[in-house]
Amino acid sequence: MPYKKAGKEFKIVDATLILMMVAPLLVAILCKVLFIPQSEGIEITGAHVYFTLNMPVSTLPISESQVNSAAVLISIFFLCLFITHGIRAKVYTKRAVIAEWAVEKVEGLVNENMGTYFAGFAPFIGAILLLSAFSSLISLVGLFAPTSDLNVVAGWAILVFMLITYYKLKCGPWYYVKGFMEPIPLMLPMNILGEVATPVSMTLRHYGNILSGTVISVLLAAALQAASNAIFGNLPGILQNFPLFRIGIPAVLSIYFDLFSGCLQAFIFAMLTMLYVSTAFPMEEYMKRKQIKEKAN
Repeated sequence: MPYKKAGKEFKIVDATLILMMVAPLLVAILCKVLFIPQSEGIEITGAHVYFTLNMPVSTLPISESQVNSAAVLISIFFLCLFITHGIRAKVYTKRAVIAEWAVEKVEGLVNENMGTYFAGFAPFIGAILLLSAFSSLISLVGLFAPTSDLNVVAGWAILVFMLITYYKLKCGPWYYVKGFMEPIPLMLPMNILGEVATPVSMTLRHYGNILSGTVISVLLAAALQAASNAIFGNLPGILQNFPLFRIGIPAVLSIYFDLFSGCLQAFIFAMLTMLYVSTAFPMEEYMKRKQIKEKAN
């Protein structure tokens, strides 16, 4: 269906949304430049703490992880508003096609891996994919990736664990407790350990892969600089500081360690979420109980 050319008002809103998308990342970069001292040589540390808040129980540190996570969330929010801005029924614009394709892909992924009963999980899985991927990709602009902070990823894993427990309790508390004693009561300690291992494994898998990629990238960049210095260090003038091996090679390595690995880990975390939640739900038992209740009523 034909559509009218975007008017001045429409373009102003678009420009505002793009500005609001970029502004949080610019603020995060500005905070890093102003409050984090420059270091010489190789320095691999955790998230820098900007300040602490005095709370009733203990102090609350506000670090790069919280600031950058907030920046990513705000940017994603305005990205979604930008993509959906101006979408109308039966009017096919480029952004409408992109939005429709993204929604169909996420819904198809959820239906394929979780079943139609969990169709409502599509927005949640889409949010996990975007949040995780963008939290890793902001390292491309020099920001600390929140996925490199164990606390951030652990928070996501605990949220997923709460969903797993919620669906396990759908058939009642006794059914949930009884599951720890299967196939025999002697397996109770092992089953409890396995339950706790779920969020721990999700956390360490995601955090470890992102952090290791960051560390390897830094070490390779330092090694390439050392190789350049070894070859050109004895030359006169500015030639002795010529970074030959740091031209292009780190960018190629970044395609894997930052771009590919970040998106891959986001996909794996989303897949594990779908797998754990769907397999934790005793669908047949729940449907039987539901039918019995309906007959009784």
